[in-house]
Amino acid sequence: MDLVHKEFQNDQDAIQAIESLKTKGVDEDNIYVITHDSDRTSRVADEADASTVDMSDQGLSTTVKNVFRSKGDELRAKFKELGFSQDEAENLEEKLDEGKVVVAVTDTNDNTIFQ
Repeated sequence: MDLVHKEFQNDQDAIQAIESLKTKGVDEDNIYVITHDSDRTSRVADEADASTVDMSDQGLSTTVKNVFRSKGDELRAKFKELGFSQDEAENLEEKLDEGKVVVAVTDTNDNTIFQ
């Protein structure tokens, strides 16, 4: 499985990029939105018809562990479940601390290019 991502400064830019990916044939089930705030994540994903990293993506073990983890640990675990390395997960979690929106695409194709 190939994995690409892009960071966005604001919700609207992320939503536009997601819509562009979907017009290129990328399945919305393979597009994930992650932010530092779960309400914001849900809002952006709902507006763009994209996915969030939930229990079905993480597995029961990680979901249970997330109950006891700090927010940073939880976010890094979500990135790792998508296929990012530990270093990538730490870097991306720092970007979320800065208020950015991360859009990740799993199972990419030749059309998976962010605008």
